[in-house]
Amino acid sequence: MRHSFISQKNHALLLIIDLQAGLEPVISDFGQAVNYTEKLINAAKALDIPYLFTEQNPTKLGKSSEQLLPFINGNNCYHKIHFSACQEIQFNHQLAGFNRKQIVVTGTESHVCVLQTCLDLIANGYQVFVVEDAIASRNEKHKELAIKQLLAAGAIITCTESVIFQWLEKAGTDQFRALLQLIK
Repeated sequence: MRHSFISQKNHALLLIIDLQAGLEPVISDFGQAVNYTEKLINAAKALDIPYLFTEQNPTKLGKSSEQLLPFINGNNCYHKIHFSACQEIQFNHQLAGFNRKQIVVTGTESHVCVLQTCLDLIANGYQVFVVEDAIASRNEKHKELAIKQLLAAGAIITCTESVIFQWLEKAGTDQFRALLQLIK
């Protein structure tokens, strides 16, 4: 039996919220969030963990960051107008179809779309892991407040490296050796 605060590859889904090109110029740590998200996507791909993107009103905010576009296909990106992806009925159906109870979350903005989506995920019975080094806001104080609220609501606050090691479970495997490059 593993502790419930450990993200397990057989139960996890990676959700990348609104890491869109239109937000990049106004968010100072946008590049960091994208870089850590890319590491998580590569780990998810190597470990057969599903991942989904959302894009908030892409006609206004643009597509996802150019760095992440190679990971998007026709089936794993959901365009939304609500700040909370969970307010989009089709998104909920798509998410439920994966039958994963742990949602590992990255994205922007921490205090708007990330916060509202995570709170709704928790309300809908999902266990939410917020990857602190892979979320961002225009204002660092807003990010801090969002993290406090998410923690109070029951989210697990974590970091990229912790999630990857939790998904790997042990050293000495081919997967470990392959993903070690992501951590170094």
